[in-house]
Amino acid sequence: MHDVQYFEWFAPVYDLVMPAADRGDLAAGLAAAERPVECVLDVGGGTGRAARALARDTTEVAGRDVTVVDASARMLAEARESGLPAVRGDAAALPYRDDSVDAITIVDALHHFPDRDGALAEAKRVLRPGGVLVVRDFNPETLRGRLLVAAEHAVAFHSSFDAPDDLATRMEKTGLDARVLNRGFAYTVVGVEPGPT
Repeated sequence: MHDVQYFEWFAPVYDLVMPAADRGDLAAGLAAAERPVECVLDVGGGTGRAARALARDTTEVAGRDVTVVDASARMLAEARESGLPAVRGDAAALPYRDDSVDAITIVDALHHFPDRDGALAEAKRVLRPGGVLVVRDFNPETLRGRLLVAAEHAVAFHSSFDAPDDLATRMEKTGLDARVLNRGFAYTVVGVEPGPT
């Protein structure tokens, strides 16, 4: 994550200035899985906003193991302070075995990854057959999206945003069965690991 240094500085106040992740959108994404979802990685999860959003509804996440994976040590320290399991790692080289998790969430983070295609390929590698990748991000083709792109570049982030259909195409190229779940300034794209044919 080439914007890691900024998140190292921002970590202590991140949760104070960022809105909570939308549990409903994440739950809808996880529902696209074609297998039971017990082991989830929140990749680029920082302080654990998405992991905490999932944990707010104990019925939906009963028995689930949700781990935050991020490149920023200080963001992970914040996640651990709120009781979440956290692992330091690069989204394009996940420290997990092939076919080892049921779902991966990437929330408001993919645009910060220097190797987005590598991150999507890694997600496919570690997903079990029927597992799902759920990406929530911002559409640069909307007015608010264009403003966000300009704001992030103004503060020297190296962000690179995909429109929903472009992200679905990226996922398809890795071999995931992708579809756009919802559109707008914030959108959700899911990719299901079909497994061996």
